[in-house]
Amino acid sequence: MNSFFERKFVIQGIFIAIALVIVARLFYLQIIDDSFLLSANNNVLRKVIVYPARGIILDRNSKVIVQNEPVYDLLVTPREVKDIDTALLCQLINIDMEGFKNRMAKARAHSPYRASQFEKLISSETYARLQEHLHKFRGFYVQNRTVRSYPDSIAAQFLGYIQEVNDRDIERSNGFYKPGDYIGASGVERSYEELLRGKRGLKNLMVDALNRPKGVFMEGKYDTLAVSGDGLVSSLDIELQILAEQLMKNKLGSVVAIEPSTGEILTFVSSPSYDPNLMVGKDRGNNYMDMLNDPTKPMFIRPIQASYPPGSVFKVVAALTAQQAGVIDQHTIFNCPGGYRYGRNAIMRCTHVDGPTNLVKSIQMSCNTYYGYVYAKMIDSRGLSGPKAYDLWREALLKFGLGHRLGIDLPGEKGGSVPESSFYTKGYGNEKWRSSYNISLSIGQGELGITPLQMANVMAIVANRGFYYRPHLIKGIGEKKIVKEEFTEKISAGVDAKYYEPVIEGMSRAVNMGGTAASVRIPGIEMCGKTGTVQNPHGQNHAVFFAFAPRENPKIAIAVFVENAGYGGTWAGPIASMLVEKYLNDTITLPKYIQDRIYNANLLPKVEKKASAIKKNPTTIKKDTVKTPRQIAQTADKKELLVHHSQVRRTHE
Repeated sequence: MNSFFERKFVIQGIFIAIALVIVARLFYLQIIDDSFLLSANNNVLRKVIVYPARGIILDRNSKVIVQNEPVYDLLVTPREVKDIDTALLCQLINIDMEGFKNRMAKARAHSPYRASQFEKLISSETYARLQEHLHKFRGFYVQNRTVRSYPDSIAAQFLGYIQEVNDRDIERSNGFYKPGDYIGASGVERSYEELLRGKRGLKNLMVDALNRPKGVFMEGKYDTLAVSGDGLVSSLDIELQILAEQLMKNKLGSVVAIEPSTGEILTFVSSPSYDPNLMVGKDRGNNYMDMLNDPTKPMFIRPIQASYPPGSVFKVVAALTAQQAGVIDQHTIFNCPGGYRYGRNAIMRCTHVDGPTNLVKSIQMSCNTYYGYVYAKMIDSRGLSGPKAYDLWREALLKFGLGHRLGIDLPGEKGGSVPESSFYTKGYGNEKWRSSYNISLSIGQGELGITPLQMANVMAIVANRGFYYRPHLIKGIGEKKIVKEEFTEKISAGVDAKYYEPVIEGMSRAVNMGGTAASVRIPGIEMCGKTGTVQNPHGQNHAVFFAFAPRENPKIAIAVFVENAGYGGTWAGPIASMLVEKYLNDTITLPKYIQDRIYNANLLPKVEKKASAIKKNPTTIKKDTVKTPRQIAQTADKKELLVHHSQVRRTHE
């Protein structure tokens, strides 16, 4: 009897154990393991991501700069691929059998049950051929998306480009981006990514066993709509941008033009540039590497990343800050015998003898001697030690937007260079240095560095008689054309309005009354400008021109910088003159032979097989490997003094 009951309990236990195993297995298959659910659902439902169109970008006159074009991605779910004609598929999408195998292996590694990209960015023509036969390829289907298109192929560095997200992008987005998504990588595409990208949607489609669409699931009850990205209205004038890029063809350099009353950038040229359409499509990777290895660095954004000695533009800042400091006024006269003497028999030369020179004439004729005296007064005649007086001088420069980033709405902006006093104290060995130690700063040379954007902004400050708005490239966001608050802030340059008039008069005379820029005068427009020829110790001098126009109620402030070109009045001046006249009058009256010379000139440096680092990147300004001013000051050897003189970088007009 007892043995009977024992057998009964054993049999019951076996059945209970079997039941528990079955329940556990069902629980695993139905709750934990989703492979069969996915397989079942995929035989009935196809969840299709609906990618939104990125926001388009217009110029200031509502002309399209960036638009979207449809492309198609071929997706595959490896588990569903059965009995397909691989040769036909390869033929339709133009790949070989090895490519097919590699793509399938990659898809299986991603997931046998989930769809992944098999072939990206299929053109409309290829898709049309494929669509007729798509029902033959079980497990494959097409997903629509759009890519960028650039009708005029301009403003590449301003616009930037988009690229497929990487693991870091996905991690940073907290799950917003998924593999295969695209993200702004540079330019305004990156700066305004969150506005441009829009919001993805989801569509649930019914499909049959052959993967053929059979309609919308539940009449779209569970679908979500894609929301297109916000459009942007840029500040660029597309016609002016096209002209500027044509004028800068086969030249290294920058053109930046600003509307002074708003800070809106009218023209933003980094030359050489590239066709932004090269950064779209299947050849994007190869094109990117070609440009990355190009010795002229087309992907280097010169207007905001290249730093140069400012040259003559700095005389404008020096004249204004010295007046505000009370060390000179518009009537202050210094005699120019052809150079400024400093130290022990050293001289910083002018390119001409100006004789008695007041403030207006010093700007008109770009007198180096005058600004040698001005700097000496700022550093040596204020009752302070050299470093303390220099700190006050430097502080005034910073208010003009020099030595720090201006905050343009582009990634990668550099701030230029205005060294702290400690830099010179360390080099000299103590705090007893005076203006003669770094006199080259007086004419915008030495260790000073300024970006073309900062040059144009200085002209905007002068045009506004003492203030500026932060330079920006996007003037309106979305349908309401919202302007970012930081671009409406009025920023003071720290110099009273009354001190600008003699400087502006000097700039006007430089262009309109036989000054250094007389050759680029515009009939009927009082343009106030300044030429500059910045000495380049590594090759040909840089040509510079900066101006604003008209004198009253200015509409445009511009800076043109042409590397290794020579004289500013010969190259940069005509480019600026044509752009200003085109913008204001929609005409160009500069003599045709000058126009032809600018259009046809090729000023690109010759690339040598064993080029030095500076020749590979002409915008890199290296410090001179010469004796320090302290070493020079400690020797009375006349030969050493002459060497020092030859190393002082000066501006030639």
